[in-house]
Amino acid sequence: MNQIKPPKMPARRPGRPAGRGSASGRAPGRPGADSPDLRERVLDAAIACYTRQGIAATSLRAIATEAGVNPALLHYYFGDKEQLREAVIAERVLPAFSSLREPVLAAAGEDVAGLVAGFVQGVGRLVTEHPWLPALWVREVLCEGGALRDVLLERIGPQLPQMMAARFAQAQQRGELNEDLDPRLLMVSLVGLTLFPAAGAPIWRRLLQAEDLDFDALRRHTLALLDRGLGCG
Repeated sequence: MNQIKPPKMPARRPGRPAGRGSASGRAPGRPGADSPDLRERVLDAAIACYTRQGIAATSLRAIATEAGVNPALLHYYFGDKEQLREAVIAERVLPAFSSLREPVLAAAGEDVAGLVAGFVQGVGRLVTEHPWLPALWVREVLCEGGALRDVLLERIGPQLPQMMAARFAQAQQRGELNEDLDPRLLMVSLVGLTLFPAAGAPIWRRLLQAEDLDFDALRRHTLALLDRGLGCG
């Protein structure tokens, strides 16, 4: 008897998957979770690009290049440019400012000096842990048209500046604060003595040949200035 041979199966095209999904069950084109820290890496890359060239001028492709990934991954994990920006705000910007608020509240109590010291020291820690924040703050909050100005006014402002100004006003009513000071402008002064020098550090370090001065030295200087002023006596 002649041996019955099985019918030949059609040849598969090179590079084409055998079925609708791969061996892992993933649909073709869907990015895999090969890197557990991919999301964190993309957020860090976005912050770096935002700080260098501004949020409006930063494209998804630029962020993908910074992170060393395919632009399609950004679309898959974050959607469009606006959704990625919201992720950066929610997972980087707001937590950074929140980390400043709690220690200030915990350390200050009713004492004005403690409140001021807590804020200055808190900003020092904030800048050390998030060195990108002062430059991004200047570019995207202070500059007209900055993409984070509304975030400051609507989502960050009530957390810290308004609370501190109210605490200063209460201390002034108790006679613990110079009556010639405006509690609101005192908050402005504190920001000017902390975030501004941090943002301008690359400039004043070079102008003053002060590469030896780190943010801890700036913190000590600011506290001494606020505590004892400029007098010699």
